Amino acid sequence: MEFEQLKHFVTHHDNFEVRVITHSGSHCYQVELEDVEGGRHLLTRRGKPTVFRSLEDVYLELQRAGIHRAFLVQHVPQDEVVGREAHYHDPLTSRMPLVF
Repeated sequence: MEFEQLKHFVTHHDNFEVRVITHSGSHCYQVELEDVEGGRHLLTRRGKPTVFRSLEDVYLELQRAGIHRAFLVQHVPQDEVVGREAHYHDPLTSRMPLVF
C-alpha cells in the first residue's frame, strides 16, 4: 500500500489496525495495516517495502497520514526455530501499544 493509498484508506475507514514491525536485533521498522477483512498491507514506496531507521521516522510518517495509534510488534526468529508458536496478533502478548 503506497502512502497516498494509506492516507485515503484512513480518511474513509475507521476499523483497522496499524502495526510497526521490527525484528530482534534490528533497528529497522516497517509499517503494516490490517483491515477489517483481515487483509494485511505493507506500507510501500514505488512498489517496494518502506523501511524506517527509527521510531521517530515512523511516527512522523504515520502522523502525516492521520494515524496516531499503532502497535509495536517485535518478531523473534528464534521462537520459530525452537518450535514455539508465535503470537504476534494476540492482544498484548508480544506487542506494545504506541500513541503519538
